[in-house]
Amino acid sequence: MNPENPSSSTPASSNQLRNLLVAIAAILLTTALFFGFQAQHSSTSLDAVAAAALPIDEALANDKPTTIEFYADWCSSCQSMAADNLSLEKEYRDRMNFVMLNVDNTKWLPEVTKYRVDGIPRFIFLDRANQAIGDTTGAVPRAIMAENIEAAIAKQPLPHNSISSDRTSPVSEPKAADISQPRDHA
Repeated sequence: MNPENPSSSTPASSNQLRNLLVAIAAILLTTALFFGFQAQHSSTSLDAVAAAALPIDEALANDKPTTIEFYADWCSSCQSMAADNLSLEKEYRDRMNFVMLNVDNTKWLPEVTKYRVDGIPRFIFLDRANQAIGDTTGAVPRAIMAENIEAAIAKQPLPHNSISSDRTSPVSEPKAADISQPRDHA
C-alpha cells in the first residue's frame, strides 16, 4: 500500500487476484472438458451386451435363427459396436437369438475353430436348423447388421454375406514351440 494513498493497491495483490481468477477458470474449463468427453463415450459395455445375450446351448435348442458374435474385451471394434448390438438385441430378441462368445475364453475354442474365427468381431448367422447361412467380420454398420438379421428371420438369403471390414482385430491360435533344434536358443 502507498502511505500517501491508502486505497491504492500494490502490483503484488493485483497479480495474486489475477492468478486466482486464472486458476479458477482453468479448473472450471478442465472440469467441463472432462465431463464433456465422458458424455461422448458410449456408456454401453461389452459386459452389458454379453449379459443380455443367450447362452449358446439355449439359443441352439429353440426354433429361432441365431447370431453368434465372437469378441474380446480388448477389441476396440467390438467395443465400438456394443451400443448398436445391444439395441439390435432389444429390437429383435423375440425373433432372433443373440449369442456372444469371448475368444479369450478357451471354453469356446471348439466354436472358434468350427466357424474359423480369424478376426473379431466376427458374426455368424445361423438359420432355424442351426446351419451357417452367412458371416461378417469387423466393425459393421448397424444398418447392415439389421438387414442381415431381418433376412435371417424372413428365411431369405443375407444381403450382406461374407463381408469383412478393415476394422478387425486378428486372432491367432497359440503355436507349439519348435523343438527340432533344442540347443538353438535363437
